[in-house]
Amino acid sequence: MKIFVIDSYQNMSKKAADEVFHITQALEVPLICPASGDSTAGLYKEMLEKVKRNDMNISNWHFVGLDEWMGMNENDEGSCRYHLNLQLFNPLQIARDKICFFNGRASEPEKECERVDDYILQHGGIDVAIVGLGVNGHVGMNEPGTPGNMHSHVAEITEATQKVGQKYFKSQQNLNQGLTLGMATLMEARHIILLVSGKHKAAIAQKIIEEEVSEQLPASLLRNHPSFKIFMDEDAAEKMLQR
Repeated sequence: MKIFVIDSYQNMSKKAADEVFHITQALEVPLICPASGDSTAGLYKEMLEKVKRNDMNISNWHFVGLDEWMGMNENDEGSCRYHLNLQLFNPLQIARDKICFFNGRASEPEKECERVDDYILQHGGIDVAIVGLGVNGHVGMNEPGTPGNMHSHVAEITEATQKVGQKYFKSQQNLNQGLTLGMATLMEARHIILLVSGKHKAAIAQKIIEEEVSEQLPASLLRNHPSFKIFMDEDAAEKMLQR
């Protein structure tokens, strides 16, 4: 595990984008797993700027989604895919056949999970997983207590996560379930980049870094990964910087 504490959210995003570029530039067909959310949005903006300046070539990249709310897909404003379309896929003009994403409206959710797992296998595994940190330590929709040996699965969402998730919607939504890559899937990725920003994440950031590795703190499991990097702004790192 390597931790980078950067003075601002913007500079943190730039540093993380540089790392993604460093990892992928030598790969023929990288498979990237991008998370939606506020912490990762700045990274995608920096990636777009790099592409515009011809500092980054993504013509050979493929993408697999991290998670999606049950009952939703890209047509639902506020869904995970909806936000990634706005922040990443559409601005970068990513062809639809290079994106594999959970369809939360699928009639058979378990088969949808199998489809996503098969896509990852067919593309030789995830090269870079870009993830955020939930206020209770979740990653994707792997909530506290989720077994660490699970691959893609239907997740039961805690009340805390449901409450936070409502901010992405204009009206009240049923967010009690989702489809997500499992912790085992993420641990099989070649590189994992975790972005953490804001004072509201300071307490949980300290826990997942300093407390015992546990399924009760899903993000702490990533510490056992051989190429796990955490990028934090100073607000998110404030409890560790105070000592």
